[in-house]
Amino acid sequence: MMDFFQAIYDWIIGFFGIGNFIKIINSGDYSSFLTYKGFTSIIGPLFPIVLVIEILTALVMRKFNAIDYKVSFFSYVLNSFVGRFISIAAIVFCIGLFEPYAIFKTTFTWYWFIYGYIVWEFGHFIYHYLGHKVRLFWCLHSTHHAPQAMNLSVSYAHFFLEGPYADVIRTTVCILLGVNPPMLFVIMFIDGFYGGFIHIGEHLMKKGKLGFMYKYILTPSHHRVHHAKNPLYMDTNFCNLLNIWDRVFGTYQPEVGDMPIEYGITREMKPNSFLDSYFGEFACLLKDVYNAPGLKNKFLYIFMPPGWSHTGDHKTASIARNEFMEQQQQQFQQQEFNALKKEPVM
Repeated sequence: MMDFFQAIYDWIIGFFGIGNFIKIINSGDYSSFLTYKGFTSIIGPLFPIVLVIEILTALVMRKFNAIDYKVSFFSYVLNSFVGRFISIAAIVFCIGLFEPYAIFKTTFTWYWFIYGYIVWEFGHFIYHYLGHKVRLFWCLHSTHHAPQAMNLSVSYAHFFLEGPYADVIRTTVCILLGVNPPMLFVIMFIDGFYGGFIHIGEHLMKKGKLGFMYKYILTPSHHRVHHAKNPLYMDTNFCNLLNIWDRVFGTYQPEVGDMPIEYGITREMKPNSFLDSYFGEFACLLKDVYNAPGLKNKFLYIFMPPGWSHTGDHKTASIARNEFMEQQQQQFQQQEFNALKKEPVM
């Protein structure tokens, strides 16, 4: 029985990330809070604490729906022991492999930190863009988009191999472009914390635009747009904090006031099925590859964007967005024409 309660205690400590905080308190050396490790021990637990507050708020407001947390919960349980260790190994491997080939070396100073964060966002943009534009990588990423509601728990909804895939790309880009490894880990911590925060739901932050900051960084409102399956919103806002690369590559999309966000993915899914959310895209890919005529088409199904078809009847996000924009333009022109017809003749 004691082992059971100890396991529960260890799970709670691990979920809230307060192990280092407790160690510092027990040691009595409170000056350790002034170190990087001490700082992260204070900041780290804030995200899961806010998640609990979000759930409690939803319960009080009678808007809590357990289904909204199902995919995230089971993803967290499944990934907690596997994905984390693979990601750490992938990061260490990439640093050791690519650091000798860096184009130059940076130091841990404030100006190089700004450079490092911009480079990190570039690596994040590449990983995230490919996660939407390459079918195989979409299979890894789609679990994160499967939930049909937005809340903080969605940041835990990932296929276990997505983290290592993301970290290989982001770490490789940063190391080759000279980002200092210790500084990289600080950037990763900040990015992870903010990346969780931007999933905050409407229960705690209704608009999520963060006031004047909406013009300069990516906010929860921007990330809600990213998680939408509305044609206008699909495949936009790939960055995490700095929207510089979305603006450079034309993927920046603000939230449109009269267009409610529809969360989830466009594929018809089994209602509330964790297995479909976690493995469904792999099953669909394998089916398409098996049925595709010829080796070339089988290969293309793996690496072309989701929605690509060997028949030419493509249903990619880009096509859906373009068709929507054309419809909007036609409606606008029709409205202008109708307005002109109503003007009195002099």
